[in-house]
Amino acid sequence: MARLSVNLNKVALLRNSRHTGVPELLKFGRIAHDAGADGLTVHPRPDERHIRRSDVPAIAQLMQPWRRDCELNIEGYPDERLFEIVREVRPEQCTIVPDAPGAFTSEEGWKLGNQDTPIVNKAVAELKALGSRVILFVDPDPTVIDRVPATGADGIEIYTGIYAAAFRTGKADAELQACAATAARAHGLGLIVNAGHDLNLKNLPALVKAIPFLAEASIGHELTADALEMGWAVAVAAYKSALAGP
Repeated sequence: MARLSVNLNKVALLRNSRHTGVPELLKFGRIAHDAGADGLTVHPRPDERHIRRSDVPAIAQLMQPWRRDCELNIEGYPDERLFEIVREVRPEQCTIVPDAPGAFTSEEGWKLGNQDTPIVNKAVAELKALGSRVILFVDPDPTVIDRVPATGADGIEIYTGIYAAAFRTGKADAELQACAATAARAHGLGLIVNAGHDLNLKNLPALVKAIPFLAEASIGHELTADALEMGWAVAVAAYKSALAGP
């Protein structure tokens, strides 16, 4: 069964719209764990529009009694700032993304061409030396996967935003197949296969069926939106159930 890592970014985004500390980020992290989450994900961007750098050690401290059963996953662009954060809290998993500092959200993966391969190789070596599993954020493109093992990364996270957008139109077959083919190629090379971006209770079942060896899904925006209707703990439990498959 795929693990659920609950992304806390949007809880932090709501908190940051006031100076009251509400909603309390750690409270929602604790509720997510108690509702069955297998991990918590944070993406501390340089502009701190959601998760702040100061949040990360606080979340790591909250999770200390639960780790390694409930893992901390830190996402980010592999620069010195990210390395400093990882050195401080030693997350079980680090997912590196090719976002520019001002990127709106993560909407494309590493191409592993001549320009980005040196960046990725250096980052993987440094992060693995700190004890983290390293995951590369990649597009749903099987042709990229053959270049992943040479980086030393442990696995991939497939960007599912294109699939999710197509699902909303009712025409997701091609995009789902692209995700499945990318996953199968990675799995065949012994890589961990994660997925994330715009996954929700409607589009998850087909993805889980297409990728039966999916290791983890990192979900935040859609889970948070559903939680506005059903409550945070109920939403976490619902996504955990969706990842369990039929």
